[in-house]
Amino acid sequence: MQYKNYRFLLVMLVLSIFISCKKTPDATTTPPPPPPPPPPVVTLEDKIKDTTLMYSRDIYLWYKQIPATFNPRTYADPNKIMEAIRQYSTEVGYPNPVDRFSFAMKQAEWNNVSSGISGDFGIDVFFFNSPNVTTDLRVKSVERESPAGKAGVKRGWRITKLNGNSNIDASNQNSINAVINGVFNSTSSSFTFLKPDGSSVDLTLNAANYQTHPVMVDSVYTISGKKIGYMVLESFIGDTVEIKSELTRVFNRFATSAVNDVIIDLRYNGGGYVSLAERLSNYLAPASANGSIMMRQTFNDKYSQYNSTTNFTVTNSLNLPRVFFIVSSSTASASELVINNLLPFMEVKLIGRNATYGKPVGFFPIPVGDWYIFPVSFKTVNRTGQSNYYNGFTPDAIIADGLDKNWGDITEASLASAIKYITTGAFRYQADAVYRELPQVTTANAELDKHTLKGTISTRKFLK
Repeated sequence: MQYKNYRFLLVMLVLSIFISCKKTPDATTTPPPPPPPPPPVVTLEDKIKDTTLMYSRDIYLWYKQIPATFNPRTYADPNKIMEAIRQYSTEVGYPNPVDRFSFAMKQAEWNNVSSGISGDFGIDVFFFNSPNVTTDLRVKSVERESPAGKAGVKRGWRITKLNGNSNIDASNQNSINAVINGVFNSTSSSFTFLKPDGSSVDLTLNAANYQTHPVMVDSVYTISGKKIGYMVLESFIGDTVEIKSELTRVFNRFATSAVNDVIIDLRYNGGGYVSLAERLSNYLAPASANGSIMMRQTFNDKYSQYNSTTNFTVTNSLNLPRVFFIVSSSTASASELVINNLLPFMEVKLIGRNATYGKPVGFFPIPVGDWYIFPVSFKTVNRTGQSNYYNGFTPDAIIADGLDKNWGDITEASLASAIKYITTGAFRYQADAVYRELPQVTTANAELDKHTLKGTISTRKFLK
């Protein structure tokens, strides 16, 4: 019994020594690190932005110039990313970036735009350059199946009141903003139009969906013994079957009428499908161009295997020695492509109020999520290597845009100038003053034109 007590005391002594030897925690000891935070959640929106940049670093014509530090997630959406990469498009001989074109658009919206489905009033507007007047807002174009077209609105009508406001002024930014919102961004607006006969009409227009028809007008004139064919082509985008059919109809009419000269009005044509530009080039080119190189498309060095050459297949040749184009700063992309294609083969005369837009490059839709992105992916070069016309083509004659006249009126300033050259060899009478545009009008119209797509669009699929 006594032995057991000793053994118990010994065990207790050992335990007390062990406990006393345990180090008391020091207040200065660093606590163990917290567990690492969970990895950040990558949202679908982030993935779309990352993929937008990934494709741009691959297919963009100037992909090498996009810095490694570019962070796509700091931008609101793919369109803002496309706009941001434009700054890296440097070209020798140009002090500023040349890309003004790369963009992105929701797929549903692009499907409508690319097929020519619009959902607005169907009118475009510009300020008319009246002497020392900045308040003359005109209808520059009307789609015939649109609400405005069905209401009888015509090119040349003056807008004297918009949504109850008669203070319409190209020199006032608030006024310009009101025009943009009232004409392009509203679902319903009221207009007071002043017609050429001096009468006024009040109309309320409600936005609606309609099919566009880019061939606006075609005419044949017989003036001073000359047969002159004239066509207004507002876009290379829309129902491609209809546009091809219309081009066939118009040029058959020109051929049957044995026209001597052709005037193609591209003054508001912002471009579109390369295939339609090629088709128009084939209608206009002389027979001697048949089989020759029309143009080349060249990609960046990652995709040089997709560089391609297109040859002329002259169609229903009128065998014209020259062709006249009415142009403006709204003439862009596929429209300029037609001009560039023809320059090595025939005399090309340009008439307009200023140089064309300057877009010798193109793109094609790349699906990213529910978006299409359009990074500039190729440039176009004609038979003699002419390209890089980022400053546009300068007209042979600086002539006013006759916004006070309807399409096809032979007294409209630009059309009249082309006809005068055809019949007399001069664009204007010696006494005519050289056209000068008020800077306020130029600036305001540039803003009004921003909603128009400028594009050379290939129908190819993304190459990966």
